[in-house]
Amino acid sequence: MDSLMTTSQTHRPTAAALNMVGAMCVIGAIDIYVAVIAQTISVWQFLIMRLLLAAPIVFALSALGFGTLRPRRFGAVAFRSTLIAIGMFCYFGALAFMPIAMALAGLFTSPIFVLLLTAFVLRQRIGPWRIIAVAVGFAGILVVLGPSGGSLGWVAVLPVLGGILYASGVVATRALCDGESTLTLLLGIFVAQGALGTIVLGAITVIDLPVGAGGMAFLTRGWIWPIGEAWPYLLMQVFGSVVGVGLLNRAYQIGEASHVAIFEYSVMIFGPFFGWMLLGQPVTWLQGAGIALIILAGVIIAMRSRESAARLPS
Repeated sequence: MDSLMTTSQTHRPTAAALNMVGAMCVIGAIDIYVAVIAQTISVWQFLIMRLLLAAPIVFALSALGFGTLRPRRFGAVAFRSTLIAIGMFCYFGALAFMPIAMALAGLFTSPIFVLLLTAFVLRQRIGPWRIIAVAVGFAGILVVLGPSGGSLGWVAVLPVLGGILYASGVVATRALCDGESTLTLLLGIFVAQGALGTIVLGAITVIDLPVGAGGMAFLTRGWIWPIGEAWPYLLMQVFGSVVGVGLLNRAYQIGEASHVAIFEYSVMIFGPFFGWMLLGQPVTWLQGAGIALIILAGVIIAMRSRESAARLPS
């Protein structure tokens, strides 16, 4: 059985939508606790621990027949994994400074940057509707950040940079990683994150970098052991990530990509909701309006992509 391969399968739109909404619900619920983890360990140790805890799960899934771990093109997988790993560092790092609603708004600009990379790097034509979507999306970014973005300083750029790098990883996946097993791609991200964490944590140790105050400690703190207070949240984050990414990948396997992508934006509802309900993170009406603009941009892009695909000869 190799049900997690990236080869095409019969489309099941309802099941795909449910898988995607389930994935976004799980991810929205677990990512809010990165802010809690940030109070104990650094983002670099967090990335290393994610690898150490997630790798046995991925190996077990492979042993059970859910997909191979051997990449067809090692360099392509490594390049794609590095882009996404650095992008996710930007997102996770931002969670120590801002509510999840703002961090997700930055990360989910990725469809806008996928479109821009497609136009300017791959030299593919984009129509006027998708150009409008780009403008709407960038307006949404400015509205979400609002006055609070200025008070955050350079940190406000982190989640948007995460969106750019994640978009680059998506383009690399399409262009370079066709036919790779889902488990290969999943393990590649965890390994790249662990390698990034090890390199930076080693540099912090050698330089003896002083620990910053507040959210900066998440970026500058060295290795901490034991990490008793962080363990429950760390385990929840790791297992939730495996489940969430598994559901996400399954959704794209059994559904048409432009249809499924629309439901991915449900995380913009789940994340802020769980952040408000469980951690008391506020979401202002202005931020809500900005999130709505980013979602609208993503939906326009997905719908126009679907129409473009439908016009292609079979």
